[in-house]
Amino acid sequence: MRDLYSNLKAVPALAPAVQAAAVAGAAIDLKGANRAAIVVNTGAIVGAGDFGVKLQESDTTTSGDFADVDAGSVDSDAPATLEASSSYRLGYRGFKRYLRVSLTKAGGTSIAAGAVAVQTDLAERPVA
Repeated sequence: MRDLYSNLKAVPALAPAVQAAAVAGAAIDLKGANRAAIVVNTGAIVGAGDFGVKLQESDTTTSGDFADVDAGSVDSDAPATLEASSSYRLGYRGFKRYLRVSLTKAGGTSIAAGAVAVQTDLAERPVA
């Protein structure tokens, strides 16, 4: 199939919520997907919330096994400090089975944020 809809899989990576502390998103299983990206959406920032975003990878779903993805394996248009009411892309070029998004907090009060993982170049198509 040539349509994009049938060749994309969207998976919740970080439930949209007001985040007042650093938080790690859900482990995303990349099995069967040759390409993946995370789309982060932000909303209101309260009290000069200073949050950033990074990707972490692992061969297991155990939280302690996740490590930051090497900068050479990430394509990103996210600034060091996320802005209110914005969207950012983080492309993953690594080879681990599991991926997650992690919001970091450098200061301030909170940010409204959520993320979705988009997988493509899938082993099984069309996506159900």
